[in-house]
Amino acid sequence: MNPPTPMHERCDILIIGAGPAGMAAALAAAPSGAAITVVDDNPQPGGQIWRDGPQVALPPLAQQHRTALAQHTNIRVLTGTRVVGLGTSQPTDKAPALLLEDADRGWTQHSHRIVLCTGARELLLPFPGWTLPGVTGAGALQALIKAGLDVRGQRIVIAGTGPLLLAAAATATQAGATVVRIAEQASWAALAGFAAQLPRWPAKALQALTLLNTGLRAGTHVLEAQGTPQVQSVRLRKGAHAEESIACDRVACGFGLVPNTQLGQLLGCALGGPLSGGQALAVDSHMRTSVDGVFAAGEATGFGGSERALVQGAIAGHAAAGHVQQAQALRAQLVRWEGFAHALQASFVLNEQLKALPRPDTLVCRCEDVAYADLAPRQGWIDAKLHTRCGMGACQGRICGAATQHLFGWTPAPPRHLLAPARIATLAVSGEPTQGATQTPSVRPATQAATV
Repeated sequence: MNPPTPMHERCDILIIGAGPAGMAAALAAAPSGAAITVVDDNPQPGGQIWRDGPQVALPPLAQQHRTALAQHTNIRVLTGTRVVGLGTSQPTDKAPALLLEDADRGWTQHSHRIVLCTGARELLLPFPGWTLPGVTGAGALQALIKAGLDVRGQRIVIAGTGPLLLAAAATATQAGATVVRIAEQASWAALAGFAAQLPRWPAKALQALTLLNTGLRAGTHVLEAQGTPQVQSVRLRKGAHAEESIACDRVACGFGLVPNTQLGQLLGCALGGPLSGGQALAVDSHMRTSVDGVFAAGEATGFGGSERALVQGAIAGHAAAGHVQQAQALRAQLVRWEGFAHALQASFVLNEQLKALPRPDTLVCRCEDVAYADLAPRQGWIDAKLHTRCGMGACQGRICGAATQHLFGWTPAPPRHLLAPARIATLAVSGEPTQGATQTPSVRPATQAATV
């Protein structure tokens, strides 16, 4: 177990998120000798793309990054730990103080620089039957399988948009499932245009070849999941008018990614940039946000794959440590992977027909059981929250907020103090006077961490 620590801790560089961007940021900053703390709510470093589990063979690059983190005594990795809100800053702080919580305690973390590597989450759009047992996101299916879900012999339909569908299908197939259909809402023309650009990134072209699946159908999207008491079949729209009904045991739907910007917005960081419709954290050439002392890297700045996240993370780590020349030297690499990100965004634009998927009784906010008909008369996000409690449940609007933004064009209000429900004991320490604590460089054993 970790030794007891005071209610206030301090480090030089605080990195939120231990995915590719966060790991790269820590390793880039480490040679400076700065005391670095990396925080992630998963039980192991790696983020979503390098998620570990009993059915996972981590790629060599992920293993290399993990090993390198452990070798630096000035990097402390806190897994099973999350940011729950703002802490009380002190005069010596050069960056906002954050309130952290793990399975055992809560504390205020002080730092001189913060690097936000909070990643992205799936965009889940409501359709009839999407709350049935057996219906998940495409990325969620991947995560469940990696965590040990047994899908051997199951028939799975994967629907939505983007390369994640093919990756999820490959994971399911390797685990013994039969992927009977991959319904990609983008047209064949859009897919052909994207494929024609892939030779600019040879590794991506090779990866695409390994993920090809004969069950792929373009210009196809989900209409309804059916079954009692769990999903038993799914209806798909093919082209303009044709439909297809497929018997299945699972349905996995993902309609792209949404940058996790809540923490950045809580800190006051501006949104913007050409990726993700301007809904990502805006950064300059050195990954600095609009808030002094706060940097951002990875898919919180717009999605574009692990290669882009690694380069952005390294730039942010160098810049946060004051290594401006090293950060600048990576600009050419970043420009290359920004091109891939723009190709992704242009090729997988969501079809307007997806806005017509919900019926009046289709739940949009699953936490508070709010149906589409309850939301349609509302004038905006705040109006909907006041009249229906939409967005006030356990997910704090992360799922329904993105869905209503797509369906109605609403802009969910950013959090003001707390990001998630927290224990009273954690809130009680947020304003306590400092105990003069400093970081003792050490790497927390990931196997001893608990996810909260």
